[in-house]
Amino acid sequence: EVRLVESGGGLVQAGGSLRLSCEVSGFSFDYYGMGWYRQAPGKERERISCMRSVDGTTYYRDSVKGRFTVSRDNAKNTLYLQMDSLKPEDTAVYYCAMGGQTDCPIYPFGSWGQGTQVTVSL
Repeated sequence: EVRLVESGGGLVQAGGSLRLSCEVSGFSFDYYGMGWYRQAPGKERERISCMRSVDGTTYYRDSVKGRFTVSRDNAKNTLYLQMDSLKPEDTAVYYCAMGGQTDCPIYPFGSWGQGTQVTVSL
């Protein structure tokens, strides 16, 4: 069974940092693209970052580029999202996601976890 379990969300002040984790099970970490989506209140879910498994290249949405960093720990089957310089507009539910090896950055991913809430206050 494919499982993606996010954790690490919470309340943080603007300018602060959070690190989200995604524990992966049920599929090989090596042969699927991985990334992060978020959904803010009243808005559609958007992909903010993805990583191509074939070459490790990581792409970021312009709104988070330079502030968010994706990494992975293969031994722990865990994907991370380091979020720095957080802004109130980053407030959203954040979802870990997976897709085909080469779907990133053009094609959407089809599976995601339950999400973790991130709230950024002024």
